[in-house]
Amino acid sequence: MSQRILIMGLPGSGKTTLADALKKYLELNGSISYSRAIMEPMDNAVKVNWFNADDIRRKYNDWDFSNDGRIRQSLRMFQFSMEAGGDYVICDFVAPLVEMRNNFKADWTIWVDTIREGRYADTNAMFQEPEHYDFRITEQSAEKWAEFIGEHIISNRRRPTFDWQKETVQMLGRWQPWHDGHRALFERLIQRTGQVVIQIRDCQGWQGSNPFEIEKVKSFIKRDLDPIYQGQYEIQVVPNIVHIGWGRGVGYTSGEETFDEAITDISATKIRKTLGLE
Repeated sequence: MSQRILIMGLPGSGKTTLADALKKYLELNGSISYSRAIMEPMDNAVKVNWFNADDIRRKYNDWDFSNDGRIRQSLRMFQFSMEAGGDYVICDFVAPLVEMRNNFKADWTIWVDTIREGRYADTNAMFQEPEHYDFRITEQSAEKWAEFIGEHIISNRRRPTFDWQKETVQMLGRWQPWHDGHRALFERLIQRTGQVVIQIRDCQGWQGSNPFEIEKVKSFIKRDLDPIYQGQYEIQVVPNIVHIGWGRGVGYTSGEETFDEAITDISATKIRKTLGLE
């Protein structure tokens, strides 16, 4: 049976370009499904079918973008994916509603999150950011991400799940805002145990600064880390902690990480001033 791959996201985010690149990667590097190997033993070519939402709407002359029209389109895309055969089926469509994604029943969901707004106001207004996905792409670099995603799909390598009983590194801060220096620190720390808990101090407005609300800080972090590190970190909101103390040996360590000037010169204060927030 074919593996169904949903590529979703706002119009203009790069879904179709990624779908084209992923199709080519899977055709070149993918594996023939067990059912095809049994039914078509003489055909050694990997078959990848690709259905684009606009092509399907054009086929049925259905340009109804009401809720009912969008739901109908998601069911139609699911039907095409089920009837297509082959080893992999890629469908790229906006899928702004959770119901549409549920209708499609994807084996793999790719959220192309490269733009804040698309060109259609009604779609922007109804778009529900997914909570569950296998890949979140935040830059328009189709070949790079097609290879990354393709490797995971071919080897059936799912993203890790955070293990709350595994040894973990704590990373506490305000993150006002999250920047490349924080990313460098995260990448250093994750090498220690393979997972990190990022703690956000609840300090919006503290000392006349720290302008970003908690949900905004979370979104900065997730947008930066999800493409590569999804499942290897968790975010916790904590009080405005200003001191960490412990008694005798308690089984964990603490330490300051040092970096070169290119990293240490990155300043959240400077970034806030550039944004006119200081």
